[in-house]
Amino acid sequence: SVPIDQAAYEKYQNLPASPLRTLIDVNMLTMPEGAKPAVFAKLRMNGENQCPLLTADRLCRIQAELGEELLSHACATYPRIVNSIAGIQETALTLSCPEAARLVLLNPELLTPEMFTPVPLDSDQERTSRAEASANPRDSTAGTELPAYPLSLLSWFWPIRQFILALVRNRSYPLWQRLFLLSIFCRRLDAIRSGELARSVPEFLGDFKAAVTSGALRTAMEALPLDRAAQMDVVLRLAGMLLHRSNVRPRFVECVHAFTTGIGNGPGATLESLAERSAQAHDRYYAPFFAQHPHILENYLVNTILRLRFPFGKEDAQAGKPFSMARECALLTAQFALMKGFLIGVAGFHREAFSAAHVVHTVQATSKHFEHHPEFLNLAYELLVESRMDG
Repeated sequence: SVPIDQAAYEKYQNLPASPLRTLIDVNMLTMPEGAKPAVFAKLRMNGENQCPLLTADRLCRIQAELGEELLSHACATYPRIVNSIAGIQETALTLSCPEAARLVLLNPELLTPEMFTPVPLDSDQERTSRAEASANPRDSTAGTELPAYPLSLLSWFWPIRQFILALVRNRSYPLWQRLFLLSIFCRRLDAIRSGELARSVPEFLGDFKAAVTSGALRTAMEALPLDRAAQMDVVLRLAGMLLHRSNVRPRFVECVHAFTTGIGNGPGATLESLAERSAQAHDRYYAPFFAQHPHILENYLVNTILRLRFPFGKEDAQAGKPFSMARECALLTAQFALMKGFLIGVAGFHREAFSAAHVVHTVQATSKHFEHHPEFLNLAYELLVESRMDG
């Protein structure tokens, strides 16, 4: 559906009679009383799950006939995303837009040095953080649902954000190890919040930065076993879980064809044979390309982090609802694993010709299919838990 804010809804109610006004009236559904002004009504999709106000050329009739000032907020701002958290504004793009995907993925200087400049914080924040760490009962939340974030943890949003962005760009570790470290980081923050770990946020950040710099966890991570068949199983299940629940567009069909062909899917294929072909595609075509263009996958992660307010999440953490940073990290990893799995298959399909254009096409088509589906993240997390891969 397409959300219609209250201001746009009232403008549409004042339009003179016309075929376009009739089309809007027939397809616009008002929300129940008490709905938020930002989603006051919705446009119902047509039988092809498309916006009913598109022309034959797939352009917006409202903008074409009435001007862009009549667009609803969602349509006027797409693909831009602006989030405000802890008094800091962040901007990201929705990669389902082809131009947004190009702008984000292909820019080697996506983050400016200012992103890593410390922001002066009120000294009261550290005192509050220390007081909560020492006051609190390690066993008060054991075995219960995690409480909402204390204000002091949210007040350290920017140092936490800077550490996460620096970790994602730390090329002294392969990208999978950066995500592994990020998962440990999020679990420790959850433990600080719950009182299981009696540390202040500044102390914890300092210690974790030191551990990353020293490489103290590197040996343990390198000893982890690799199960390609299990990875392939999860990627295939993630890829397939929405095929019968969403609108599959031609660009995504092309993407799926390249992916399945690239990993050798067909009659007689087994999970083991798919995993083996995927490993070959990874080593011969995927890995060499991204070794030359490491910023592309980093940029994908950075944009996802900003888009989802990671690891604080969207509304739940700020509305005082129970919340888990570890869950947010599992979801970030699931999205990355799905995208990486598709890209490996596409690289195996195009082989030596695999290029940045193929990456943009794959990310755009895959993002449009999954990220706009309201059930995707919850279904993905259920799959991870079921597969025991949420840790």
